[in-house]
Amino acid sequence: MRRSLARGVPAPAWPQGIVLTGYRPDQAEEVHDLLELGYSQGGGRVPALDEWQQRFESDPEYDPALCFIALDAQGIAGVCQCWTSAYIKDLVVHPRAQGRGLGRALLLNAFKVFQLRREGYVDLKVLEDNVRAQQLYERAGMHVVRREPVPV
Repeated sequence: MRRSLARGVPAPAWPQGIVLTGYRPDQAEEVHDLLELGYSQGGGRVPALDEWQQRFESDPEYDPALCFIALDAQGIAGVCQCWTSAYIKDLVVHPRAQGRGLGRALLLNAFKVFQLRREGYVDLKVLEDNVRAQQLYERAGMHVVRREPVPV
C-alpha cells in the first residue's frame, strides 16, 4: 500500500498516557517480544532475538530515528519500524493498547517524519487477510498499488 505525502498529513493524536521515544538497543528484547506477539496470529515471523537484532541494527536502511516506540505505564505499547527508503517494515500495537488510536498515531507520525525528509510517498506491505490493518491504512489515506501472491 502507498500514501502520497504531497498532500497534508494530520498531526498524530496520541492516546492518553503514551510517550513516544526512539529505539535504543537496550529495548531490543521488549520490541522483539511485541513483534513476535503481533505476528503470532499469522502474517509472518520474527527471527530469534539475537538474529533479529543483528539484522535490524546492521541493515543498510536502518536508522534508529525511524523506529518509533510508544511507551505506556506498562512498557512498550507499540512499535513502528521504518526503513530509510520511506518504507514501514513493521507496525505493531500491544493488545492492551489496541482500539485507542495508537496504531493510527504511529502511522501518521511516520508519515510526518518522511514528509519532513522530503519523501514523496510511504509504502508498506500487508496481507490480504489482515483486514483490520488494511482498514487502518486506508483510513490514513493509503491505497493498494500492487498485489503479490503470498508464498506457501
